[in-house]
Amino acid sequence: MPAKKVRIRDDEAGQRIDRWLKTRFPSIGFGQLQKLLRRGEIRIDGKRARPDARLPAGAEVRLPPVLAALDDAREKGAPPALPAKERAFFESRKLYEDDWLIVLNKPAGLAVQGGSGTTRHVDAWLAALEAELGARPRLVHRLDRDTSGILVIAKSRGIAAELGRRFATRAVRKIYWAVVHGIPRPKQGLVEEPLVKVRTRDGERMAPASAPPPGARLLTEPQPAKTRYAVLQAGETPPASWVSLKPTTGRTHQLRVHMAHLGHPIYGDARYGGLENLPEGVPRKLHLHARRIAFEHPVTGEVLDITAPLPDHMRRTFALLGFDASRYEKS
Repeated sequence: MPAKKVRIRDDEAGQRIDRWLKTRFPSIGFGQLQKLLRRGEIRIDGKRARPDARLPAGAEVRLPPVLAALDDAREKGAPPALPAKERAFFESRKLYEDDWLIVLNKPAGLAVQGGSGTTRHVDAWLAALEAELGARPRLVHRLDRDTSGILVIAKSRGIAAELGRRFATRAVRKIYWAVVHGIPRPKQGLVEEPLVKVRTRDGERMAPASAPPPGARLLTEPQPAKTRYAVLQAGETPPASWVSLKPTTGRTHQLRVHMAHLGHPIYGDARYGGLENLPEGVPRKLHLHARRIAFEHPVTGEVLDITAPLPDHMRRTFALLGFDASRYEKS
């Protein structure tokens, strides 16, 4: 299969090449796409493309044979429709929908995007909806695979871009709920700790810039990160807290690292110490839930304020620890 050239449409102009590639080839891992870019196998108007290069309208993107074959297969027909069972599950997770937006309650354990060995993910749902909606829906933001809760999806690129700008300027209010080990002191405060990506013997992870793991290799420069927290309810036996978390930045694993940095890792967090000393009967799943989001609708101007019910594993833990979720429905 030879390489292939694809011309950029007007509605695609301005996108970063790495994001354009990920949208066009959701089944290919982001790391693999980055490797193709680094090797110079993907070019814009004949020149090597940097991952952050912006695509001008009318530009020609050279796709190497491995992507050209996938692109030809994609153009031969629309993506297959979602199987009936999967479509019913997708519909059951909707919290809100109109002509411009879909808001889902993502279950814990479901990846947002595909990667090596990941075939079931939200992005595959969106690809299957492209023919039905006339355009491919786009993720506005992301959640970790093991984090449950609110995920906002735009039905067009323009709406996604507008909401992306609002997320970047913190015009969107986001509240997470978590169950953590111990009781933070003081019971409310601000964690202002920059984060770095590091490589350890156990692989890559995020870490506080001021306290990376011993022997870790730093992979990025420190990125500012701020999280406000408040204890909503605490229990002494065992010491545990239900906390509200309000990030004012959006770094990878920010809430998980910040709570671990305080000495109060999130229940079930295998990467940052949350599996240690779990009380008997507590599910070994991450207890982090994107509970609430509020923002101005990009078209109607209406203020949307959406809440996602707790996942079953957190409900069981709340019952076990005596936490009453009805006390703070809007916190």
